[in-house]
This record gives sequence, structure tokens and C-alpha cells, in this order.
Amino acid sequence: MNRVVCLTGGSSGIGLALAKALMRAGDCVYAVSRHPLTSETDPSGGCIEGLGADVTDEQSLRQVVETIVSRQGRIDVLVCNAGNGIAGAVEDTSDSETRYQFETNFFGVANTIRACLPVMRRQGAGRIVVTSSVAAIAPIPYQSLYSASKAALLLYIEALSLEVKPFGIQCSVCLPGDTKTGFTSARKYTAASQSEASAYRQVMARAVGVMEHDERNGMAPEAVAAAVLRNLDRRHMRMRVVPGLSYQLLCLAMKLLPTWLKLWVIGKIYG
Repeated sequence: MNRVVCLTGGSSGIGLALAKALMRAGDCVYAVSRHPLTSETDPSGGCIEGLGADVTDEQSLRQVVETIVSRQGRIDVLVCNAGNGIAGAVEDTSDSETRYQFETNFFGVANTIRACLPVMRRQGAGRIVVTSSVAAIAPIPYQSLYSASKAALLLYIEALSLEVKPFGIQCSVCLPGDTKTGFTSARKYTAASQSEASAYRQVMARAVGVMEHDERNGMAPEAVAAAVLRNLDRRHMRMRVVPGLSYQLLCLAMKLLPTWLKLWVIGKIYG
């Protein structure tokens, strides 16, 4: 039986690559984004249907869920992939900019999950996949809010998995490393970080420059999508999926190294 998938952030990057991979696998993917995709079908029987919604708007998400259930009668898989990034030193980041970062990356995921959980709970089955980041394990200076939002997601989903297990619902977190997508060019900067008066302006620009170079030379979004698809096809999903051997080794090192050494290494990379 082909899966019915609700996927947020499906208009570009990892989300688009995953939507197409799921379609080719024969799944019916409802790709949710502020700028909906054009509908598409595949010889496998899979399809992509674009739906418009903003993950920060709970009411629009409920309408999306109602639309999917009215058409398909169920939601087998939820993929929360919508996200954004803002760079700047902590001192140069206002409360409103902090909330901007968390509004999509964390609360957007929470909104989407709350909208879908009643459906999955009634079904007695479902799978939830959330895109976090290696930055949740290896904190990135001058992108501290991004790292914090992705780290919050990691623990949020792990805790959620314990709550929904009795209802037959499985959860997983994908932690991609540097990936070549439009995320790099879409990155925002805090207002104060762009001021000549900022004490961090030059070193922040160098650190973000290193990150952007790595992103532009990073793995293809299709590689991340393939890793997620393999996990979805497992009988029991792995809780954490880290695409790419180099990033798997990085996450292992971050787990094993003492905190002072871990931070020293990261400081050398982005210093």
C-alpha cells in the first residue's frame, strides 16, 4: 500500500528532493509550503500535490490536515522539514530575531505535529520524521540561535517518541550536515550584526563565510533524502539518522570528546 505523506518545506532543497524520492517510491506526497508545488505524478503510481500553508499558522495547518484526510482518509507519514536560518552574535540578536528563528524551526514543527497527531492516534499507526541538523550536536558560533532551535527539536522529538509509542507512532530525527541547497543564499543576518558598530562584525563574517563555503560544497539534497527514505522503509525506524559517513564520525567525536576539547575544535574551524 502506497503511503500518504504530509511534508512541510517541500518547495526546495532537502524537502523537494525527499518529496520527489517518495513520489518515485510510489507514495502520495502532500507537499506543504508557502509557495505550493505544481502537482506531479510518476509511473510508479506516486504523486506530489502542492498545498499552501505557513507552519507558523496553526489554523492553516489544521485545514491542510483536513484536506489530506478528506481525500485519502489517513496520514501515514509526517515529515517536518520547514526551516530557516539567521546569523549574528548573541549580543547582536534581539528578542524578535530570536523568536523569528524559533517560530519556524521549533514552533512550526510543534504546530504541525499537533495538527497531525490526532489522525495518527486514531489510526493506531504513523511515522514522524523531523529535520534537525548536525548543528544540534556541534554548536556553530554566530549561528547560536539556529543551533539552539535544532537542538531543541532533537530532545523534543525523542521525548515525543516516548509519549506516542503506545499508539503505534514512531518518531525519527534526521541530522544533515552541510548540504548544497538554497538555504545558504536565504540565510538572514541580525540587524545589529550588519552595523559597523558591532564588535563581532568581522569575525562573524569570517565564520559564516566558512560555513557558506562548506554548504556550497556540501552533499546533494538527494543524498539526505535517500537516507530518510531508507529509514522510513525500515520496520522500526532509527531515532537518529545522520547522512554521510564524515558527519556520522563528527557526531561520534562530539559525543566522545570532553566539552572543552569539542568547543576548542569548533572554535578553530570557525575562528
